[in-house]
Amino acid sequence: MTDHDDRYWLEQAIELSRSCPPLESAFSVGAIIIDASGQTISTGYSRETGLRDHAEEVAINKLPADDPRLPGSTIYSTLEPCSKRSSHPRTCTELIIAAGITRVVMAWREPTIFVDCEGVELLTAAGLKVIEYPDLVDAVRQINAHLGTLD
Repeated sequence: MTDHDDRYWLEQAIELSRSCPPLESAFSVGAIIIDASGQTISTGYSRETGLRDHAEEVAINKLPADDPRLPGSTIYSTLEPCSKRSSHPRTCTELIIAAGITRVVMAWREPTIFVDCEGVELLTAAGLKVIEYPDLVDAVRQINAHLGTLD
């Protein structure tokens, strides 16, 4: 994937995150999984399938666990994948690693208003490539304005 491709797909994930029903205790996040050939294989947004479901989790769960397109794929997420979670047994970081996804492209590191997230560090330690587009953070913040001040 080129920088142009990464930016395009991340912008699409940002648009997808606008579909999230706002919730005062949760971020609105969009996620898109692209296979190694550049094709969209799954999408998801926060609360799409359940009140506590995260975008990355939704996108991964739409595919069979043994889907041969997952290894080597890229997930585009508007927010850093979670590394701590009380609502489900596995974090999005764990799900991404277990799926065989090798690249994570994101806009915004999770602010510490709910938890101290270590998604980037855990993904990198597991050998995944993590790419950030901080110039897209303002768009993600705007979609999450329902949470109040976000620094």
